[in-house]
Amino acid sequence: MSIIAYLLPAALGLGFIGLLAFLWSLRAGQYEDLDGAAVRALLDREPLPDTDGDKN
Repeated sequence: MSIIAYLLPAALGLGFIGLLAFLWSLRAGQYEDLDGAAVRALLDREPLPDTDGDKN
């Protein structure tokens, strides 16, 4: 029975920390553009220019 005295505050503390992290991410704008990363992964990029110094 005494283990509950340790586990219950630990569980509530971890839940509170998770809630704070979630609220921080909302205020920081982490969920503003959910589709942008998915679309950017599918877009073709232009090839990077050669920078090895060979001008053949």
